Amino acid sequence: MVVARMAVSALGLLAILVGLLWIGQGTGLFPYPASSFMINQSPWILRGAVVAIAGLAMLWAGRRFIR
Repeated sequence: MVVARMAVSALGLLAILVGLLWIGQGTGLFPYPASSFMINQSPWILRGAVVAIAGLAMLWAGRRFIR
């Protein structure tokens, strides 16, 4: 069960980082690469927030339920 706990926690952390990246690109705070279609596009702010919240839920569930 330790492997499952670590895997769920790692996926949750990855989802949080991807969500924050999408939020940064959607708001224009992280305009890299310059040719990205996500820069200054408000739908990516919402999508990034949803992914980041899902990542937090995965991180919490991995710590709470997998023993």
